[in-house]
Amino acid sequence: MTFTREIKIAPSILSADFADFGREITAIESQGADWVHVDVMDGHFVPNLTFGPPAVKAFRPHVKTVMDVHLMIAPVDPYINAYADAGADILTAHLEAGPHIHRTLQAIRAAGMKAGLALNPGTPAEAAAHLMDMVDLICVMTVNPGFGGQSFIDMTGKVRQLRGMIGDRPVHIQIDGGVTPTTAPLVAAAGADVLVAGSAVFKGGSVSDPAPYGANIAAIRAAANAALA
Repeated sequence: MTFTREIKIAPSILSADFADFGREITAIESQGADWVHVDVMDGHFVPNLTFGPPAVKAFRPHVKTVMDVHLMIAPVDPYINAYADAGADILTAHLEAGPHIHRTLQAIRAAGMKAGLALNPGTPAEAAAHLMDMVDLICVMTVNPGFGGQSFIDMTGKVRQLRGMIGDRPVHIQIDGGVTPTTAPLVAAAGADVLVAGSAVFKGGSVSDPAPYGANIAAIRAAANAALA
């Protein structure tokens, strides 16, 4: 993974056809996805239950770009090696998921993955101030985590703060929740470079008709880039 601040679109397969993940992943990548975002939920840290390490391992052979695994689970530490073995390129843990986030981030990197740090809408940017040298990505939640299809919560002020705190470090700012061609320019202008989108990418398409995926990805990317012009 070569670091760049160019806009990257990371479709969330939480919005894909659950009976056909392999072909869905191939479809979104062929239609321009930069990363593949995998939402792991435990029914405890968030009120939903999705994938575990065996599912992520099954996705891995189909992902040719970057497999971006977002853990919405608590605790995190006992499962880090399992997700490394499953093939995650980036593993993101929530700051709110446990009392020893330094240890968690260290363990993610020690397992050979890029370390991501997610912040819920109610968590201020300042909470990440002493973690900047331990992370490769900061995920700003623009919905309360747990379900796809929620409305965007404006976190542009937080994104700007984080961008200033990051400085010249090679740290991505990712936005997760309610990303559309309407909201993408707001966060891109504030400093975000990775946009997670679920329903906004998958709406109108299917594995047998993936062209709408490409049109949706292109629309989000164009809107974000227009804000940077």
